[in-house]
Amino acid sequence: MSNTSNPFLNPFTAFDEAVPFDKIKVEHFLPAVDESIAQAKKNIAALKANTAKPDFENTIVALEAASELSDRVAGIYGNLEVANADEALQALAKEIYPKLTALSSDIALDEEIFKRVKAVYDDRANLKLDKEQARLLEKTYLSFTRNGALLTGQDKETLRQIDQELSVLGPKFSENVLKSTNSFEMILSDKADVEGLPEGALEGAAAMAEAKGQPGKWLFNLQIPSYLPFLTYAKNRTLREKLWRAYASRSYKGEFDNQDIVKQIVTLRDRRAKLLGFATHADFVLAERMAKDPHTVREFLNKLLKASKDAGKRDLNEVADFAKKIDGLTDIKPWDFAYYSEKLKEEKYAFNEEDLRPYFKLENVVEGVFAHAKKLYGLTFKENSSIPVYHPEVKAYEIYEEKSGKYVGLFYTDFFPRETKKGGAWMTEFRGQGYLGGKMRRPHVSIVCNFTQPTPTKPSLLTYDEVRTLFHEFGHALHGMLSDCHYRSLSGTNVYWDFVELPSQIMENWVGEKEGLDLFARHYETNAPMPADLIEKLKKSQKFQAGWMSCRQLQFGMMDMAWHTADPKSITDVDAFEEQATAETRLFPKLEGTNNSCSFSHIFAGGYSAGYYSYKWAEVLDADAFEYFKEKGLFNQEVAQKFKDNILSRGGTEHPMELYKRFRGREPDPNALLRRDGLI
Repeated sequence: MSNTSNPFLNPFTAFDEAVPFDKIKVEHFLPAVDESIAQAKKNIAALKANTAKPDFENTIVALEAASELSDRVAGIYGNLEVANADEALQALAKEIYPKLTALSSDIALDEEIFKRVKAVYDDRANLKLDKEQARLLEKTYLSFTRNGALLTGQDKETLRQIDQELSVLGPKFSENVLKSTNSFEMILSDKADVEGLPEGALEGAAAMAEAKGQPGKWLFNLQIPSYLPFLTYAKNRTLREKLWRAYASRSYKGEFDNQDIVKQIVTLRDRRAKLLGFATHADFVLAERMAKDPHTVREFLNKLLKASKDAGKRDLNEVADFAKKIDGLTDIKPWDFAYYSEKLKEEKYAFNEEDLRPYFKLENVVEGVFAHAKKLYGLTFKENSSIPVYHPEVKAYEIYEEKSGKYVGLFYTDFFPRETKKGGAWMTEFRGQGYLGGKMRRPHVSIVCNFTQPTPTKPSLLTYDEVRTLFHEFGHALHGMLSDCHYRSLSGTNVYWDFVELPSQIMENWVGEKEGLDLFARHYETNAPMPADLIEKLKKSQKFQAGWMSCRQLQFGMMDMAWHTADPKSITDVDAFEEQATAETRLFPKLEGTNNSCSFSHIFAGGYSAGYYSYKWAEVLDADAFEYFKEKGLFNQEVAQKFKDNILSRGGTEHPMELYKRFRGREPDPNALLRRDGLI
């Protein structure tokens, strides 16, 4: 294929050089990856051939710029591979990822480049660098040492081999989870089987059945918008159990089994860490985190568990007693919990989660999130339908500063589940903010979700949980949009992993407050605002089962730490290991045939290995930071400006604790979270 016809290798001509999704085809990716790698190698060769004394510009900045094209191609492929990948695009993963991994290994293990980087690093005291330059130098030096630059010949080869193997195992793990999730469908034709389900869920299930050639029936699957309403509202206990077991056993045994992949991944990660001089993979990861080491993480999780465990047991007992009272149920099981918990919530607070849905029409919630961005940070969003997108459901917006009219960047949204998209919700970028191709660029940010779809008679009406998810991902998006850094590798969300969830989690707080909800929660038919008494009930219910929820998050955090601190040689049985690792946090006994690890994509295919605790860590930060907003006013300009200037715009240019202290005037108070959850 001639380069001239490959859109990746030509200038992007859409608005602000947006990605030309309308021109990119599957067959463009491999040639673009190959060409971009060749370009990166040429740039690296020039960097090495430079006879001038190594300095910050000719070494550190040149290195940052060397792989611009391959970073771009890799970023676009990586984003589409999780958001919109048919079989053909998915199949490229096993070719593309090893090639890109080989390039980064080549750079990371190149002795001549490292010699130059080390020369600049060793001379740093004399270089008069500003904070951001100093941080980039330190980060570059560390990325070399953490990728084996100090190793000798054979060890370097071993490391390269390990990285190659890992680059294939992660995508394989998540492909198995996706296929396993898609392989289960429950088609129901008897009205009695769907008793209790809300009208919206039934309509969605009927539309899915019809799309699969089963008109007049209902189809339920393991996608969250289908799975959760069934577990929460379906009266039929046998079917709830069937669905729950299918979900809880994804990729455990059977055709898409991940047990061996889990063992391979933890073994390779452990070998890699030891090769680099760390005791375990967790020690390796945490050296570059606010938490610093596994001991600190364990102490942190145990402190929260102590406060949560008794509350969690009380929550479970309360639901069990209630199930016994209303239905004579004597042996509550995991597939009963959501169902009776919802009924108990209705009795306690006189409202049902479904009562909220009519007020959360997706378009209104999107307007609401934009209204928050305007009130807090002075941003406005303008849809531009001429910007190319990768799927008809994706929308693109231009972002501006309201006061100055200054252009801020592009924002893409992609909201509904499809078989080519992985589950969950995430924020990503098609272009990071910072210096690129010789000039400063504004970011192109995207959020991808799996929300309740519109039906033939109703628009997309979100659950409260989905509303919080949208605000959460939008918080990450703000971190990307408002970034004001010089170097892309330090901009936006390129921060310590246990700090990255602060901007996202803090945004969720506004949808728990009347002032926030009043901006957008309107009935989709009458446009009436959400009644004050309903908001009051919602607020009262916020602490409902906080102990139970906390134990659940801590279970994932502790399981992650166990996988990444244990000696992999001692792990013979994935399931037995999981059971032992989660024993302390379990409120239900573990059931035969179910397993969480085999579908725990966050830690085995995402970036959360030895980092899942960071959700809780950031919850402490966000609870503490939001207390500041509550003290001064929810939309207080002074506090919002401080948050923007010290946190949202600074990326990873300084240590997060320094940034946080500049915003808050002190270190975070760890009890803020326990106060918010009503656990102390």
